Amino acid sequence: MTDAPTTTRSTAGIASVSLSQPLEDIADELGGSFAEYGFAIVRDHGIPQELIDRAEQKSREFFALPDDVKRGYKVEGGGGARGYTPFGTEKAKDAEISDLKEFWHVGRSIDEGHELAEFMAPNVWPSEVDSFKQTFSELYAAFDHAGLRVLEAIALHLGLERTFFAPTVEDGNSVMRLLHYPPLGPEAPEGAIRAAAHGDINTITLLLGAEEAGLELLSKTGEWLSVDVPQGALVINVGDMLERLTNGVLRSTTHRVVNPSGEAARRSRYSMPFFLHFRPDYMIEPLPSCVGEGGVDAAHTPISSHDFLMQRLREINLA
Repeated sequence: MTDAPTTTRSTAGIASVSLSQPLEDIADELGGSFAEYGFAIVRDHGIPQELIDRAEQKSREFFALPDDVKRGYKVEGGGGARGYTPFGTEKAKDAEISDLKEFWHVGRSIDEGHELAEFMAPNVWPSEVDSFKQTFSELYAAFDHAGLRVLEAIALHLGLERTFFAPTVEDGNSVMRLLHYPPLGPEAPEGAIRAAAHGDINTITLLLGAEEAGLELLSKTGEWLSVDVPQGALVINVGDMLERLTNGVLRSTTHRVVNPSGEAARRSRYSMPFFLHFRPDYMIEPLPSCVGEGGVDAAHTPISSHDFLMQRLREINLA
């Protein structure tokens, strides 16, 4: 795990842009923020607030179910890709202690005869929560649409065709996670935090529900910086796959969710990240425009999206 100081300061330099603007007007501001911090904040992202509120309510209803009911939706041998993953399962890469969270995964729904069906298991849906499937199917589609628009801005920043990423993520193995961090109790292992320092595996992550303090990123200078988020905005961060594709031009930044103190420690925290992935058969190979005089970074040799995903899932105890 990355060694870093425990002190935290605010991140005033992270871009905060409106996605309702022409992408040409915000592309370089977004791209510069991803290059420096690996993170940006996006407002006016097009996901309806009514849908966000409904999804949060359904998430709360699910996590309030009895533990044995939730565990009935754990897909054995599925690597946590669908359904329920119990509290204390996932660990950050190289971490000794599991994170203080439980979660539910919704993936892409594709037909059984689809050419990529072998890579994407069917979704499971809890019968105990009314309209769960409908709500999160709607939210998944909304995330997918917003993510593609962010990728268009990134493509413009990189000097690529605006639609460059569309075929790379079409029918991609993207996953929406419903996260619950329970109230902190005395039984928590010493040194455990809600989400230990880690980098995301995927292309980009879109996060809803980060308004409550706790999300922090690690700067280039080794400082932990808090990510301050306006109500309803999306936090976007670069994943390892995009860092690999851009040969490190865009940064997949180590980040964490720290434990709150005071009253916040006695209540649950909920959030909904969407891990946008390339297609499983997409070969991640550094873009020629991102390879300078130093050549391709030794850590960025070509690998398929699926093989890279499985490699990383094994490292975090999910495969």
